[in-house]
Amino acid sequence: MKKKTSDISTVVIINKNQLPTKSLQIKTKHLNRIKHYAAGIAAVVVVLVGCVFYLRSQNTAQEIEKQKLLVQIAKLKGAIPVATAVPQVQGKEGSAQSYIQAIEGKLKTINDYLRRRGLKGFSTKGLGGDSNAEGKKLSDKEVYSLYNDYLNHLMGTIAFTPMGYPRISSFTSFFGYRSDPFDSSSAEFHPGIDFKGKKGDEVKCTASGKIVFAGWTNGYGNCIRIQHINDIQTVYGHLSKIKVKVGQQVNLGDEIGLVGSTGHSTGAHLHYEVRRNGKPVNPVNFLTLNK
Repeated sequence: MKKKTSDISTVVIINKNQLPTKSLQIKTKHLNRIKHYAAGIAAVVVVLVGCVFYLRSQNTAQEIEKQKLLVQIAKLKGAIPVATAVPQVQGKEGSAQSYIQAIEGKLKTINDYLRRRGLKGFSTKGLGGDSNAEGKKLSDKEVYSLYNDYLNHLMGTIAFTPMGYPRISSFTSFFGYRSDPFDSSSAEFHPGIDFKGKKGDEVKCTASGKIVFAGWTNGYGNCIRIQHINDIQTVYGHLSKIKVKVGQQVNLGDEIGLVGSTGHSTGAHLHYEVRRNGKPVNPVNFLTLNK
């Protein structure tokens, strides 16, 4: 059906440069509604401009609030007393040196705990806490600096030494000889401890180190071995899933796998070993520091 002539309007475009004129045919209803279109476009522009101004005002308000908070934080920081590097101990017998010697005594105790696990201890001699001629030549600041370096080294050593639980749960089997779970008439040597668990429970490494094995081992099923300092390795067996790869560096507390019942196992649990120089030692001695 052809449109009626009255439905079409012709718009003539005249060029000021005396070029040929052009004409456009537009539906008459659009020309009648041009005011509405213009009003709609103007409304949209007004809304957009309003949004821009609103967002700018909000951003300005947030920036002002941020500056106020920063000022308050600065005031709070200024109100906190700054601790001195070496506390001053009052009294005839009290001194910064005696304070440092007290620290030295605690460090020796920590070293004693490490030695009980067959680990190499760390000498505190020469740090400035000894009452010898060389130690007396050091200023309190120099002594504190030496102890600070020593503590940083000791913290790193502890982080790489297996301590604690690979998962928090009760034990189902201990280190040493026991009845064979598959044949009660015979005995076997159990080189680790077993932690109760359900399939899928997370397993965490007890020290930072390097993954030297991650795969299937007869008896252990899915197994992970991590190399630590002092020729110590930790072993995690019967896993349902391994989440690390050989050569990967892991940090204390990282999730390395999931509890399972793979290999020589009667049910879901975690088998955990600590080996020193390739030989298994009782992991119980490494669960807490006070042993």
